[in-house]
Amino acid sequence: MAIYSKSVRALMKEDMTAALAPAAGAVFSKQQAIDWFAKNYPKIKTGTVTAHLIRLSVNAPSRAHYSAKPGEDDVFFQVDGSHFRLYQAGQDPLPIYTGRGQTEPAKSTEDADDDEDIAQGSGQFAYETDLRNYLAKNLSLLELGLRLYEDEGITGIEFPVGGRFIDILALDSKGALVVIELKVSRGYDRVVGQLMRYIAWIRKNQADPTQQVRGIIVAREISEDLFLACSLLPDVKLYEYQLSLTLKQVQREPRA
Repeated sequence: MAIYSKSVRALMKEDMTAALAPAAGAVFSKQQAIDWFAKNYPKIKTGTVTAHLIRLSVNAPSRAHYSAKPGEDDVFFQVDGSHFRLYQAGQDPLPIYTGRGQTEPAKSTEDADDDEDIAQGSGQFAYETDLRNYLAKNLSLLELGLRLYEDEGITGIEFPVGGRFIDILALDSKGALVVIELKVSRGYDRVVGQLMRYIAWIRKNQADPTQQVRGIIVAREISEDLFLACSLLPDVKLYEYQLSLTLKQVQREPRA
């Protein structure tokens, strides 16, 4: 539900664009967009502004999770991680939509370090995207009442936080924001710093003043170091996932 008379999407496409990118080729920064909303529409959260920038940018991979509408949401071209300009059809690459041209955001060093633990036949998801997409549709497996964060077409899948992306941002049955960090293999203690940074960003930039923010770590295996590191963090829960496979023989009809 829109906070103001216009949705964030409409405000960005019409009002903000007129102010920051009045002509083709004009480049504006993400911070300028955030500052423009803070001045003119202060109830709009920083994370919401950033997410809508991604949704309206034709070449931003994460827009594939935000149901970008062909034509209607093809507004900006992302020059780099922090700068944008108007999209020029026919000159810029074709827009990314859900299910086409989707790629993953660049991994941080923290995420890349875990790839070396992935082994064939280990009973784990081959890619973090598979685990993320499965859990996003089945959050009740973690907690009853847990649901994917959604706001004006923006979902909690790859929610942007200060140049990085949360795997899943969710809401629990009491309205608390839940930051979910995923590791397809073994979860080490270094993931705690990553998770707490995301929680702190959400508390500062996205949560309401009285809204609780907590975290969940899901991994194939929780290391002893990670378990110990989280033992003094009551707002962080740990989960290990397991995969199972069942086979059912297909009975063929007898030939006449």
